[in-house]
Amino acid sequence: MRLTLAALALILSAPAALADVTVFAAASLKTALDRIAADWTGETGTPVVLSYGGTPALAKQIAEGAPADIFLSASEAWMDDLQEKALIRQESRRDLLGNSLILVATGTASPVTIDATLDLPGLLGDGKLSMAMVDSVPAGQYGKEALESLGLWSGVEASVVQSENVRAALQLVTLGEAPLGIVYASDAVAEPGVTVLGTFPEDSHRPIVYPGALTAQAGEDAAAFLDHLSDPAAQEVFRANGFTPLP
Repeated sequence: MRLTLAALALILSAPAALADVTVFAAASLKTALDRIAADWTGETGTPVVLSYGGTPALAKQIAEGAPADIFLSASEAWMDDLQEKALIRQESRRDLLGNSLILVATGTASPVTIDATLDLPGLLGDGKLSMAMVDSVPAGQYGKEALESLGLWSGVEASVVQSENVRAALQLVTLGEAPLGIVYASDAVAEPGVTVLGTFPEDSHRPIVYPGALTAQAGEDAAAFLDHLSDPAAQEVFRANGFTPLP
Protein backbone atom coordinates (compact mmCIF):
# COMPACT_ATOMS: atom_id res chain seq x y z
CA MET A 1 0.00 0.00 0.00
CA ARG A 2 1.34 3.42 -1.02
CA LEU A 3 1.18 6.41 1.29
CA THR A 4 0.07 9.74 -0.11
CA LEU A 5 2.24 12.75 0.63
CA ALA A 6 -0.46 14.08 2.93
CA ALA A 7 -0.63 10.83 4.90
CA LEU A 8 3.15 10.69 5.19
CA ALA A 9 3.30 14.27 6.41
CA LEU A 10 0.67 13.47 9.07
CA ILE A 11 2.68 10.49 10.36
CA LEU A 12 5.92 12.47 10.50
CA SER A 13 4.24 15.33 12.35
CA ALA A 14 2.63 13.08 15.01
CA PRO A 15 4.19 13.37 18.48
CA ALA A 16 6.63 10.62 19.38
CA ALA A 17 5.48 8.06 21.94
CA LEU A 18 6.69 8.88 25.41
CA ALA A 19 9.54 6.62 26.49
CA ASP A 20 9.37 4.60 29.69
CA VAL A 21 11.28 5.83 32.72
CA THR A 22 13.16 2.92 34.29
CA VAL A 23 13.88 3.26 38.00
CA PHE A 24 16.17 0.98 40.01
CA ALA A 25 15.07 1.44 43.63
CA ALA A 26 15.89 0.00 47.05
CA ALA A 27 13.32 -2.63 48.04
CA SER A 28 12.18 -0.64 51.10
CA LEU A 29 10.76 2.05 48.78
CA LYS A 30 8.31 -0.28 47.05
CA THR A 31 4.97 0.56 48.70
CA ALA A 32 5.41 4.32 48.52
CA LEU A 33 7.07 4.41 45.12
CA ASP A 34 4.45 2.18 43.50
CA ARG A 35 1.80 4.73 44.47
CA ILE A 36 3.84 7.76 43.43
CA ALA A 37 4.77 6.27 40.06
CA ALA A 38 1.16 5.29 39.30
CA ASP A 39 -0.06 8.79 40.12
CA TRP A 40 2.66 10.40 37.98
CA THR A 41 1.92 8.14 35.03
CA GLY A 42 -1.76 9.03 35.33
CA GLU A 43 -0.90 12.73 35.22
CA THR A 44 1.76 12.67 32.49
CA GLY A 45 1.03 9.56 30.45
CA THR A 46 4.65 8.45 30.78
CA PRO A 47 5.03 4.86 32.01
CA VAL A 48 7.43 4.20 34.88
CA VAL A 49 9.12 0.80 35.07
CA LEU A 50 10.16 0.02 38.65
CA SER A 51 12.83 -2.54 39.46
CA TYR A 52 13.33 -3.25 43.17
CA GLY A 53 16.10 -5.08 44.97
CA GLY A 54 18.94 -4.81 47.42
CA THR A 55 20.91 -1.61 46.89
CA PRO A 56 24.26 -3.34 46.20
CA ALA A 57 22.72 -5.69 43.63
CA LEU A 58 21.08 -2.78 41.81
CA ALA A 59 24.27 -0.72 41.84
CA LYS A 60 26.22 -3.63 40.39
CA GLN A 61 23.62 -4.12 37.65
CA ILE A 62 23.93 -0.45 36.67
CA ALA A 63 27.73 -0.77 36.65
CA GLU A 64 27.37 -3.75 34.31
CA GLY A 65 25.27 -1.74 31.86
CA ALA A 66 21.67 -2.37 32.94
CA PRO A 67 19.34 0.18 31.26
CA ALA A 68 18.29 2.26 34.25
CA ASP A 69 17.40 5.96 34.11
CA ILE A 70 17.22 6.65 37.85
CA PHE A 71 18.91 5.04 40.84
CA LEU A 72 17.25 5.38 44.25
CA SER A 73 19.65 3.98 46.82
CA ALA A 74 19.29 3.19 50.52
CA SER A 75 22.99 3.91 50.93
CA GLU A 76 25.18 6.89 50.22
CA ALA A 77 28.19 4.59 49.80
CA TRP A 78 26.72 2.71 46.81
CA MET A 79 25.73 5.99 45.16
CA ASP A 80 29.28 7.22 45.77
CA ASP A 81 30.57 4.11 44.02
CA LEU A 82 28.54 4.82 40.87
CA GLN A 83 29.49 8.50 40.99
CA GLU A 84 33.19 7.63 41.11
CA LYS A 85 32.65 5.49 38.00
CA ALA A 86 30.89 8.39 36.23
CA LEU A 87 27.72 6.27 35.89
CA ILE A 88 25.41 8.89 37.43
CA ARG A 89 25.00 12.59 36.71
CA GLN A 90 26.59 14.19 39.73
CA GLU A 91 24.63 17.43 39.38
CA SER A 92 21.34 15.50 39.63
CA ARG A 93 22.21 13.74 42.88
CA ARG A 94 20.15 14.67 45.92
CA ASP A 95 19.31 13.28 49.37
CA LEU A 96 15.60 12.47 49.22
CA LEU A 97 14.57 10.61 52.37
CA GLY A 98 15.44 9.51 55.86
CA ASN A 99 14.25 6.45 57.79
CA SER A 100 14.41 4.77 61.19
CA LEU A 101 15.59 1.33 62.25
CA ILE A 102 13.17 -0.83 64.23
CA LEU A 103 12.77 -4.24 65.84
CA VAL A 104 9.65 -6.12 64.72
CA ALA A 105 7.98 -9.31 65.89
CA THR A 106 5.58 -11.82 64.40
CA GLY A 107 1.96 -11.12 65.36
CA THR A 108 1.20 -9.32 68.62
CA ALA A 109 3.95 -8.60 71.15
CA SER A 110 4.71 -6.16 73.96
CA PRO A 111 6.98 -3.17 73.28
CA VAL A 112 10.52 -3.05 74.63
CA THR A 113 13.13 -0.37 75.21
CA ILE A 114 16.05 -0.88 72.86
CA ASP A 115 19.24 -0.05 74.69
CA ALA A 116 22.28 -1.84 76.09
CA THR A 117 20.17 -3.61 78.75
CA LEU A 118 17.86 -5.34 76.25
CA ASP A 119 17.85 -9.14 76.63
CA LEU A 120 17.65 -9.81 72.90
CA PRO A 121 18.81 -13.46 73.18
CA GLY A 122 16.05 -14.03 75.72
CA LEU A 123 13.45 -12.56 73.38
CA LEU A 124 14.66 -14.79 70.58
CA GLY A 125 14.80 -18.01 72.53
CA ASP A 126 15.57 -20.73 69.99
CA GLY A 127 14.34 -18.55 67.11
CA LYS A 128 16.18 -16.56 64.46
CA LEU A 129 16.77 -12.83 64.08
CA SER A 130 15.91 -11.83 60.51
CA MET A 131 18.08 -9.15 58.90
CA ALA A 132 19.17 -8.04 55.46
CA MET A 133 22.72 -9.08 54.56
CA VAL A 134 24.88 -7.42 57.20
CA ASP A 135 28.00 -6.95 55.09
CA SER A 136 26.47 -5.37 51.99
CA VAL A 137 22.76 -4.43 52.19
CA PRO A 138 22.22 -1.05 53.91
CA ALA A 139 19.45 -2.21 56.29
CA GLY A 140 21.65 -5.08 57.42
CA GLN A 141 24.68 -2.84 57.77
CA TYR A 142 22.75 -0.31 59.85
CA GLY A 143 21.29 -3.12 61.96
CA LYS A 144 24.64 -4.71 62.72
CA GLU A 145 26.13 -1.29 63.46
CA ALA A 146 23.32 -0.56 65.93
CA LEU A 147 23.63 -3.92 67.67
CA GLU A 148 27.41 -3.51 67.97
CA SER A 149 27.00 0.00 69.31
CA LEU A 150 24.67 -1.27 72.03
CA GLY A 151 26.85 -4.28 72.82
CA LEU A 152 24.17 -6.73 71.66
CA TRP A 153 25.72 -8.18 68.49
CA SER A 154 27.87 -10.92 70.03
CA GLY A 155 24.86 -12.33 71.87
CA VAL A 156 22.75 -12.81 68.73
CA GLU A 157 25.25 -13.15 65.88
CA ALA A 158 24.84 -16.93 65.73
CA SER A 159 21.05 -16.56 65.51
CA VAL A 160 20.97 -14.10 62.61
CA VAL A 161 19.44 -15.25 59.31
CA GLN A 162 20.31 -12.95 56.40
CA SER A 163 18.26 -12.06 53.32
CA GLU A 164 19.15 -10.36 50.04
CA ASN A 165 17.07 -7.27 50.85
CA VAL A 166 15.09 -5.77 53.71
CA ARG A 167 11.66 -6.71 52.36
CA ALA A 168 12.75 -10.35 52.18
CA ALA A 169 13.92 -10.08 55.79
CA LEU A 170 10.54 -8.63 56.76
CA GLN A 171 8.75 -11.47 54.97
CA LEU A 172 10.44 -14.07 57.17
CA VAL A 173 8.98 -12.36 60.24
CA THR A 174 5.57 -11.97 58.64
CA LEU A 175 5.47 -15.70 57.87
CA GLY A 176 6.63 -16.62 61.38
CA GLU A 177 9.82 -18.22 60.14
CA ALA A 178 11.76 -15.82 62.36
CA PRO A 179 10.16 -14.39 65.52
CA LEU A 180 12.09 -11.11 65.33
CA GLY A 181 13.59 -8.94 62.64
CA ILE A 182 15.43 -5.65 62.18
CA VAL A 183 13.97 -3.56 59.36
CA TYR A 184 13.10 0.05 58.52
CA ALA A 185 10.13 1.86 60.02
CA SER A 186 8.69 2.19 56.52
CA ASP A 187 8.63 -1.60 56.16
CA ALA A 188 6.40 -2.00 59.22
CA VAL A 189 3.94 0.50 57.74
CA ALA A 190 3.75 -1.66 54.62
CA GLU A 191 3.18 -4.90 56.54
CA PRO A 192 0.32 -5.08 59.10
CA GLY A 193 1.24 -8.66 60.03
CA VAL A 194 4.11 -7.58 62.28
CA THR A 195 4.32 -5.60 65.52
CA VAL A 196 6.89 -2.88 66.19
CA LEU A 197 8.66 -3.69 69.45
CA GLY A 198 10.84 -0.59 69.50
CA THR A 199 13.01 1.86 67.61
CA PHE A 200 16.79 1.80 67.74
CA PRO A 201 18.36 5.00 69.12
CA GLU A 202 19.40 7.38 66.34
CA ASP A 203 22.91 7.60 67.75
CA SER A 204 23.39 3.82 67.60
CA HIS A 205 23.94 3.89 63.81
CA ARG A 206 24.78 6.27 60.98
CA PRO A 207 21.92 8.41 59.68
CA ILE A 208 19.77 6.48 57.21
CA VAL A 209 19.72 8.50 53.99
CA TYR A 210 18.25 7.65 50.59
CA PRO A 211 20.03 9.49 47.76
CA GLY A 212 18.64 9.58 44.23
CA ALA A 213 20.29 10.44 40.93
CA LEU A 214 19.93 10.21 37.17
CA THR A 215 22.15 7.72 35.41
CA ALA A 216 24.45 8.87 32.65
CA GLN A 217 21.97 7.69 30.01
CA ALA A 218 18.79 9.21 31.48
CA GLY A 219 16.48 11.37 29.37
CA GLU A 220 14.23 14.37 30.04
CA ASP A 221 11.28 12.29 31.29
CA ALA A 222 13.52 10.67 33.89
CA ALA A 223 14.70 14.08 35.09
CA ALA A 224 11.08 15.18 35.47
CA PHE A 225 10.19 12.09 37.52
CA LEU A 226 13.20 12.51 39.80
CA ASP A 227 12.18 16.14 40.39
CA HIS A 228 8.64 14.97 41.12
CA LEU A 229 9.88 12.87 44.06
CA SER A 230 10.56 16.13 45.91
CA ASP A 231 7.13 17.62 45.16
CA PRO A 232 4.73 18.03 48.13
CA ALA A 233 2.31 15.36 46.84
CA ALA A 234 5.06 12.74 46.55
CA GLN A 235 6.57 13.71 49.87
CA GLU A 236 3.20 13.24 51.55
CA VAL A 237 3.04 9.67 50.21
CA PHE A 238 6.55 9.00 51.49
CA ARG A 239 5.65 10.46 54.89
CA ALA A 240 2.51 8.34 55.14
CA ASN A 241 4.66 5.28 54.51
CA GLY A 242 7.09 5.91 57.33
CA PHE A 243 9.83 7.91 55.57
CA THR A 244 11.11 11.34 56.48
CA PRO A 245 11.34 13.60 53.40
CA LEU A 246 14.53 15.66 53.47
CA PRO A 247 14.72 19.34 52.47
